[in-house]
Amino acid sequence: MRGITKRFPGVLALGGVDLDVRRGEVHCLLGQNGAGKSTLIKVLSASYQPDEGEIVWDGESVRLTTPVAAMKRGISTIYQELDLVPGLTVAENVFLGHEVSAGGFTRRGEAADRSRKLLTRLGHGEIDPGRLVGDLSPAGQQIVSMARALSHDTRLLVLDEPTAALDQEEVRNLFRVIRDLSAEGVAIIYISHRLEEIREIGDRITVLKDGRTVATGLPARETPTADLIRLMTGRSIEYVFPPRPERPRDTGTPVLEVRGLAGAGRFRDVDLTVHAGEIVGLAGLVGSGRSEILETLYGARRASAGTVTVDGRKLRRGSVRAAVAAGIGLCPEERKSQGLLLDQAVYRNVTVSSLSRFAKGGFLDSGAERRRAGELTESLDVRPEGVDRAVRTLSGGNQQKVVLARWLLRECRVLLLDEPTRGVDVGARTEIYNLVRRLADDGVAVLVVSSEVEEVLGLSDRVLVISDGTVVHEGPATDIDESGVLDLVMEGDVA
Repeated sequence: MRGITKRFPGVLALGGVDLDVRRGEVHCLLGQNGAGKSTLIKVLSASYQPDEGEIVWDGESVRLTTPVAAMKRGISTIYQELDLVPGLTVAENVFLGHEVSAGGFTRRGEAADRSRKLLTRLGHGEIDPGRLVGDLSPAGQQIVSMARALSHDTRLLVLDEPTAALDQEEVRNLFRVIRDLSAEGVAIIYISHRLEEIREIGDRITVLKDGRTVATGLPARETPTADLIRLMTGRSIEYVFPPRPERPRDTGTPVLEVRGLAGAGRFRDVDLTVHAGEIVGLAGLVGSGRSEILETLYGARRASAGTVTVDGRKLRRGSVRAAVAAGIGLCPEERKSQGLLLDQAVYRNVTVSSLSRFAKGGFLDSGAERRRAGELTESLDVRPEGVDRAVRTLSGGNQQKVVLARWLLRECRVLLLDEPTRGVDVGARTEIYNLVRRLADDGVAVLVVSSEVEEVLGLSDRVLVISDGTVVHEGPATDIDESGVLDLVMEGDVA
């Protein structure tokens, strides 16, 4: 890709990007949210047409007019939000759009056989081609997406944040698949915010900043992390966590108190408290029950036992309305599918939980909505500015700020954060950390779940470790380190 430029109304998304990828290599594409990574791969997959520049394929300048034309060249893209059809079978998804047929009739048996061969090639021959995709785990669904890509005789595979929803074992399996594909000569563009993954799986790195290439061809294993972060942000930055209060906040009556909480088959006998101004972290593996605990507190799941009280008032089980009325807000793990109205304007996503404030005579005062949302998004530095733009046009970090703005407007007493920085770049992470600490300093009780142990320990005042649905440790965040947490979640005891 040479000199790729792409403009949208009022925005220069790409300003002359260069990228070259070699046969059989894993080429990592880095950059902050909003740097232009997604736009670039959409140009490559022909979802967007470039305004300037050229794409050279096998030494020949080509014009990819449609996604089908890109796939015919062997270019396949697997986005972070997988575009599978849950109600169709594995085989139907693998060959969706280019069904196996003869004489106008679909050959389901042949499609199943060919799907099984592709899945076996990916090391997952145990996946039944006749099973519904919606019944598979996130890791299984990702393998199906890769099988679909390979069904097009893929020569260049683009993976956008492929490990966002995977646990450690699933990540190892994915990396094995990537190595096998690259050994077969498939070129791979790998996009991730997790620099440790880049070190493990990558060969070369290209860095984008503000829609431009600032470095390309960097060796993935030898380039210092500090250099990569400086290139992405224009400054030297680490995961800087705001300072904790000098005195612990876990005194007096807790804002949130949970006793004997259980969710059928998910978790059991959970006791926890969160005081005003305190950040409590839940650490545990994917599937340990940590996200289900937050969803139950929010009323999205019905508890099978136990009580939840906010400011001394017991909440009705399984009622989101009751939880929100009591002052509980949730930033969910999957913000795009669970936390945002993607095609609605930024202002409506901010006000959606507080619409009664803007109702007059049975009608919404959209002007008042816009003004208040504008004040909040400006205070959170949501970029680009403008509350009338669709929220799907924002980067991941800025979408997360919009969700936080919703609960700032609601003035919630308890804020539940599930993977608050998933898919968020290193610069926006620090902004979100500071915002969460500021909310705590203002008296909000914060309960946070994260797959990144460093994040749980760095952001929280106290930590609860969850293993197999049970709390196996509780104590100050400063009293345990990363290896201790990992020992607990794996073995149930500190080594």
